[in-house]
Amino acid sequence: MKVLLLPKFEIGEISGDFPGEAQSYYEHYLTGADEYDVPYNSGKLYYRDGIAMCVLGIGKINAALGTMAILSDPRFDFSEAFIISTGCAGSSSGNTVMGDVFLITAAVDYDLGHHADARELSDPEGTTWFYDAEYEDAAVVQLNPELMDKVYVLIKDAPVETTEVTCSFMRAAFDGADWAVRDPQVLRGTTVIAGNYWKGQYGHLNALRMVEVFQCPDPYAMSEMEDVAIARAAERMGMLDRLMIIRVSVNMDMFMLGATPESLWGDAEAVTLASEESVEAVDIFPTAMKNNFNVGRIIIDQILAGRFQ
Repeated sequence: MKVLLLPKFEIGEISGDFPGEAQSYYEHYLTGADEYDVPYNSGKLYYRDGIAMCVLGIGKINAALGTMAILSDPRFDFSEAFIISTGCAGSSSGNTVMGDVFLITAAVDYDLGHHADARELSDPEGTTWFYDAEYEDAAVVQLNPELMDKVYVLIKDAPVETTEVTCSFMRAAFDGADWAVRDPQVLRGTTVIAGNYWKGQYGHLNALRMVEVFQCPDPYAMSEMEDVAIARAAERMGMLDRLMIIRVSVNMDMFMLGATPESLWGDAEAVTLASEESVEAVDIFPTAMKNNFNVGRIIIDQILAGRFQ
C-alpha cells in the first residue's frame, strides 16, 4: 500500500453520476479495483496498484472508527503508506471563496472545551467558547511541518476553477469585497472540526479564537466534521507524520443573502449542498470536486513515482 485515500461520502454510485468526494479518484485510479469489506466499517475498501480508498461516512465517530478499522486490519500493510483525507468543507468568511482548495496544516476540535449558548452570555457579542488548558493536548493536532512544506510547493499552482454563477453569488453576498471576488486558489490553512454542521457569526468567532489560542501555523480556513478524528486515529497507529488533508470549499460559514437557520434547515425538502440548485453551494459543487481532484492527483502521482519517502 502506497496511498490510502479517505473521502467521507459519495452521492449515488461510486462512478458515473453526480460526483461526491470519492468519484473522481475512483474513476481515475480505481476502476475495476478489488473490493474488501472492512470489519466495523460501513464502507468498502477499494484497492488497485498501490492505492486504497474507503468512504468513511460523515462525522467524527465514523471517521475515527473507520480509520482505526482500516489501519489495524491484518490483511493490509499500510506501514509505508501516506494517508490522504480528502473532501469538501465550509470555509471562513473574510478570507476564502468557494472553490478554494486547502492543504490543512492543523486540525482543531471545536467541541472540546467549554461552550455556552449566546443567550446566556453577559456580553452577547462575545465568543461562546472558553479556553481550558486541560483540553489543549486533545483539542489540536498539528501535521508534519516538513511534509506540509514539501507538499505545498508541489500543489500551490495547481489549476482550480469557479463558475460565473458562484462568482455572482459571492459578489452579492459580501457586497463586492475584494476577498470575496478573487479567483479560487490552493492555500494552506487550519480546519476546525465539530460534531455538527454549524454556521453563523458565533461559530465563526469561536473558530477564529481557537486557532489563535492554539497558535496554529496557518489561519482558520475550513469547518468540517471529521479530520481531527482521522488525525488522532493516525497518531494512535504511528502514522500521523504521513497524514495529509486536502479540503475544498463548497459553502461559507456565514448565513448569506438573508438566509436563516430556519430557511436553510427547517424544510425537510430543502435542496442539499450537493446539488446544482443549492441555496448555499450555488453551482460550485461539481467544479469544487474537480478542483480537489486536480490537487490530490498531483500528490498521489508523486507518491506513486517514489518521490516521497
